[in-house]
Amino acid sequence: MNSAPKSASPSAADRSTADDRFENGLELLRKVGGREQPAVLDALADIAPDLGRMTVAFAYGELLANDRLTLAEHQVATVAALCAMGTAAPQLRFHIDGALNVGVSPAEIVELLIHASVYAGMPAALNGLAVAREAFRARPELAYEPAASVEPTGPGERPDAGDRYARGLARLAEVDGHAGDAVVTSLRDIAPDLARYLIEFVFGDIYCRPGIDLKLRELASVAMCTALGTAAPQLRVHVHGLLNVGGTREEAVEVITQMAAYAGFPAALNGIAAAREVFAERDAS
Repeated sequence: MNSAPKSASPSAADRSTADDRFENGLELLRKVGGREQPAVLDALADIAPDLGRMTVAFAYGELLANDRLTLAEHQVATVAALCAMGTAAPQLRFHIDGALNVGVSPAEIVELLIHASVYAGMPAALNGLAVAREAFRARPELAYEPAASVEPTGPGERPDAGDRYARGLARLAEVDGHAGDAVVTSLRDIAPDLARYLIEFVFGDIYCRPGIDLKLRELASVAMCTALGTAAPQLRVHVHGLLNVGGTREEAVEVITQMAAYAGFPAALNGIAAAREVFAERDAS
C-alpha cells in the first residue's frame, strides 16, 4: 500500500478561483500601471514566475479589489509607505507613475513626499523626491512646476503667518486632540525643544500646508507608521487622527491591511493590533 501523502495540488474549483483572482488583478494592475502586460510578470518570468502571478492575484486581485478606498487613496498609501521604508526605489517609481495614472496630481505627490519627512526623516523624503523628479521628467505633458512659495494655512481664522507655535497648536488639536496633547506633555520634562519642534515644524509648517487635505495626510501617516514597524504608539495617535478628520474605522483597517503586501504581514498584524486598541478606547469613552 502506498503511504505517500496525497497531493496538495489545488482542485479544479480552487484553480478557477485562483484564475479569477489573477484576471481581476490583471485588470486592476493595467489601470494602475498603464500597460497591457504588467512589468512584474516579465521581470520575474525567468526566475520566479509564480511570484509574479501571486503579486498580481493577491496584491491586486484581493487586497486592492474593493471600494473601501479609492484607487487614488490606495496609491497614496503605497507611495507613502515605500517612501518611508526607503528600500524600494524601483517600486516607488512604479507606484508614483501608478498614482499619476489614477488621478493623483504631481503637486499632491510632491506634498505627500514632503509629508514623509516627518515620519521617515529628511533623507527618505529627499530620495523620494528624486524618484518623483524622474517620473515627472518622463511625462512632460504633466508640465509640473513647483509653487514659488507655499504658505501654510491654519484652520478657521488663520493665526498670524509668523506664529508657527499658535498655528501648530491649533492644527494639532484639530487632528490629534487629546492624543497629541499627551505626546507633547510627555516630552516637556525631558526634551522641551523636541516638543516645540513637534508643534512648530510638524503641525505649524507641514500639516498646515495646503497641498493635500488632512484626511489624506492621516491616511498616509497611518500607512507610514504601519510600514516602518517601529512606531506603534505613533500609529495609535494617527489612527485616532484619521478618525478625527473624517476617516472611518474601515478605511483605517484597509490602509493597515494593504501594508501586508508592501511591508509584510507582521507589520500589518501589529498595525491591526494598534487599531484594535484605538477602537476599544473610543468605544469606552
